[in-house]
Formats: sequence, C-alpha cells, structure tokens
Amino acid sequence: MAPKPDAGNLKVAAVVTFYMVSALTMVFVNKAVLNNSPDLPLLFLLLQLLIAVVLLHVSALFTKKIEIPKFEVGLAKSLFPVVSVNIIGLVFNTLCLRDVEASFFQIARGLVLPLTIVVSCAHTRTTPTQKVVMAAGVVTIGFMIGVAPSKDLPVSAIPSTLSLFYGVLSSLFIAIHAVLIKSSLPYCNNSTIQLAWWTNVGSAVMLLPFVFFHGEPWKLSELYHSTAWDGKVFLWGSLVTGVFGFLLCVAGLLSIKVTSPITHMFSSAARSVIQTLLGVWLFNDILNVNRALSILIILGGTMLYTWFKSRENAAPPPPRRGVDVELGSPEENAALKGGEKQ
Repeated sequence: MAPKPDAGNLKVAAVVTFYMVSALTMVFVNKAVLNNSPDLPLLFLLLQLLIAVVLLHVSALFTKKIEIPKFEVGLAKSLFPVVSVNIIGLVFNTLCLRDVEASFFQIARGLVLPLTIVVSCAHTRTTPTQKVVMAAGVVTIGFMIGVAPSKDLPVSAIPSTLSLFYGVLSSLFIAIHAVLIKSSLPYCNNSTIQLAWWTNVGSAVMLLPFVFFHGEPWKLSELYHSTAWDGKVFLWGSLVTGVFGFLLCVAGLLSIKVTSPITHMFSSAARSVIQTLLGVWLFNDILNVNRALSILIILGGTMLYTWFKSRENAAPPPPRRGVDVELGSPEENAALKGGEKQ
C-alpha cells in the first residue's frame, strides 16, 4: 500500500503553486493590457488599486482575519512615506513593463536585490557580510550582461534607455519600500492586511490627480470612439489584474507562513524560467544568448543570497559576556518580536 502524502507538503505545494500562478498571471495580463492601451498606464494602475480595496472590504464581511482599519489623519501622515514610495515604485514598474518585453522585464528590474541590500545597510548602518556582497555582485554582473548592447537583436527588441531607467528606479523604490515596511507595520498593529489597505487606498488617492494631469480620461474617450481599439481587453485586464493583485497579497502572506526561504528560492527560480518561456511563446519575445545568460546569472546570485542568509539565520549566535544565553539579550528579543524580513 502506497504511503499517504504528507499534508504539510501538500499545503506547501498548493501555496507555492497558487503564488506562482497569481504572479505569472499578473505579469502577462498586465503586459497584454499595456500592449493594447499603452497610453493609459496610470488609469490602468488606478483601477487595479481600487479593485483591490473593494475586494478587501468584501472579504472583511466574510472573515474576521481581514480587518479594515479606521481612517485616522495622524496615522495617514505616519504612513505617508511608505505609501508614497509604494505608488512611485508601482508607476515606474508599470512604465517599465509597458516599454520592454515580458521576458526582459526581470532583467530590467534585476537590481532589486543589490539595491535592497544597499538601502537596508544604509538604513540600519550595518555592513553586509562578504558572502552577501558576493551574491549582490553576481546579480549585478547578470544585470549588466542583460542590458549590454547586442548585435543579434532586431531594433524592435532593443530596450530604450528610458525603459531601463524606469527599471532601475522601480528596483530602487522597491528596495526602499521593503525597508519602510518594517518601520510602518507597528502603526498598523503589525497587521500586513491593514498596511495593505492603507497602501492601496493611499496610493489610489495620490495617483488620481496624475491620471487627470496625464490626460488619460480624455485619451480613454478617444480610444472608446476608435474602431481600432478593443476596449474589452482593457476592461477585463483591469478586472483580472485587480483580482489577482489582491490574491497576490493573500498568497504572499500564506507563502511567508508555510514555506521556507529555500522553498521560496526555488519557486522564484522556476517562476522566472516559466515567465521567460511564456514571454517567448505568447508575445514572440526575443531570447538570445546574452539574455538567457543574464537571467541565469541573476537567478544564481539570488539563490546564493538566499542560501547564505538561511545559513546565517540557522547558525546559533556565539554567546556574549554578560548575557544569559538561554534568555538572550533585550536587543535580540526585540528583533525576534518585531520580525526581520529582507
């Protein structure tokens, strides 16, 4: 008689699959909509944020695990830095995806890990270990290989300098956002759901005037009266990405709870490979030797970093004089209670 599958392993597999499907759907549906409506990036992003807020409120009616916070002006001011950094990063992320191929998107944003390490170390005034620096260096080399000029690419497949600039800025603001989340969670009772609500609502409010400044409502009106524009792609794409954006929030929480860093590392690597292959298949993206090598090196550096950090966290700290080894120091206990996510 065959042994029954471990329920814990099945749960991990289900969460990882759920997260991968949600993330891949977001990238490719986003890309399809931006290809269809390249002049409406901010309106598209605004609709995603509003749909996510509506779904949070609907979900709160059915489960007590999702708690919608009360609006407080003082709290809004305290969360302004993380909200503003979030929306700026989302805008640059959307513009980058609009202007580059789907398979090249992960290369354009390849500096997320090195910039996160730099911002984190600057914020905490600490020095990274040599192994962490080495992993960041590998990722940076992969990025440079991917963006280097290549003669075997058609002109249409060569990313513009502006699109690469969007990618670097997107990576930078993602790095800053990751650091600000740590200091912002206490304002939301350490609830990621409450922080997600504040982030989505605040981002939508901040983005709304720029949608009008960019003239996108009038561009939408022009497209609506054009026979060449397929409005269904924009409408359904906004709905699908809004729903899956909400699901990604849930999937991220589940992933943190039931998966290990090593599992997350390999699932991210698998997702990157699948994303590349789907980009080539669905959008006829160009994948030359430079780009394939770049993706592999970026993945390799990221996996090295995850491996080094998991080994560091697993290793017991050396005992220090004047500290009870079993109880730990006040600083260590505070760090454990606050949690550390990098």
